[in-house]
Amino acid sequence: MRFFIAGIMQGSRQDDDICDQDYRNRIRDIVSLKYPEAEVVCPMELYPDSVGYAYEEGKATFLDLAHRAAEADVLVAYLPEASMGTAIEMWQAHGAGAHILTISRMADNWVIKFLSDRVFATMEQFEQFIASDGLAEMSAASNGGPGRPAH
Repeated sequence: MRFFIAGIMQGSRQDDDICDQDYRNRIRDIVSLKYPEAEVVCPMELYPDSVGYAYEEGKATFLDLAHRAAEADVLVAYLPEASMGTAIEMWQAHGAGAHILTISRMADNWVIKFLSDRVFATMEQFEQFIASDGLAEMSAASNGGPGRPAH
């Protein structure tokens, strides 16, 4: 199973700094504890200096990450505030049939509301869902395996 950690990097910042990225390790730890054989794809690990890239390298990185999001079985989105890049990754994963689990208090935001299979207000709620094998139950409910749930 392949997980993709999507989430805020710059948000609405107007400089070359990034938001706190500690959430990425926490999500990796939560997923790896329950699914030790899973592949966890983390954009910050792949491209740690991406905010400083020149135009062509930045564009290639952005498109590569959108492609990798579409290859995931499960995309975990961390959104304490809006993130255009994460929205694109969610859209790509949605179109490819991945499960989308979102950690955000913005449950009424249309990208979050309409693309997420589950929305968790806190990291603790997400952790409980993964630990209790909620993903397996969700997969079984959607006719087994990754994909959009049957409506």
